[in-house]
Amino acid sequence: QVQLVESGGGLVQAGGSLRLSCAASGRPLSIYTMGWFRQAPEKEREFVAIISPSGGLTYYADSLKGRFTISRDNAKNTLYLQMNSLKPEDTAVYYCAATQRGWTESTPVTQWTKFSSWGQGTQVTVSS
Repeated sequence: QVQLVESGGGLVQAGGSLRLSCAASGRPLSIYTMGWFRQAPEKEREFVAIISPSGGLTYYADSLKGRFTISRDNAKNTLYLQMNSLKPEDTAVYYCAATQRGWTESTPVTQWTKFSSWGQGTQVTVSS
């Protein structure tokens, strides 16, 4: 399995930006669909975005379109999440995850149970 380590979280004011990174090791990132999920206290784990192995296809949670951008650099074995115009409700632990399941734009893989490898998470706190 691939090992994943997130970084880049922190405390930011509302309206600010953060870029999260997820470094992979053990297996090449290029064979995986990668995803970002988040979990706020006492809430269910929530889908954020996914990106295809080549990076050519992305899919976002409807509520986050236009503010968040998922990207990847397979040469660096790294996944990214650029988060702009942050809101207090974006406060959560953010996780990156990997799956080898196929998907299409009409049938995206958004359930966290479909992902087999996970990072430890990075805390993002947005103050009002």
